[in-house]
Amino acid sequence: MPARPGGLYRFPMGASTRARTRALIRPGVVGVLALILAAAVSACGGPGPRPAPNSPTPPTTSAVELCYDLISYWAGQDLADSRWAGLDWEQKGLSNQQYEIYDDVVRAARAERKRHGAGAARKLVRQETRRRCTAEHGATRSSENWRPPA
Repeated sequence: MPARPGGLYRFPMGASTRARTRALIRPGVVGVLALILAAAVSACGGPGPRPAPNSPTPPTTSAVELCYDLISYWAGQDLADSRWAGLDWEQKGLSNQQYEIYDDVVRAARAERKRHGAGAARKLVRQETRRRCTAEHGATRSSENWRPPA
């Protein structure tokens, strides 16, 4: 194939696309790509730091703790009149059963806030949420949509 100025090749009529592609890829480009690929593989594939054999595994969160964390957080948002308090139970990540607890706790906390102030309302949220989530083992049985966070 005769070379054209600038390193491009002229192909005869009927030449296959594969032959054109091979001729257009310059050896220098292939070499540079190979070096980049080798550097990336060696940077990512090397052995990294490994935990000691006797190191503790990260703690897993129980369904009761997840229930408590979710409900107490969203109840606090509701009592603070947060703009996020208006989300529905699915957007908040609650099961049907957790939403029932949330609704009861918020109702009781609002009444407590009127009688004894915001501090008493927050304390009621923590205590009542802990009690109900523990009694109902995380309150996750009632919703097909609820899944623990991964």
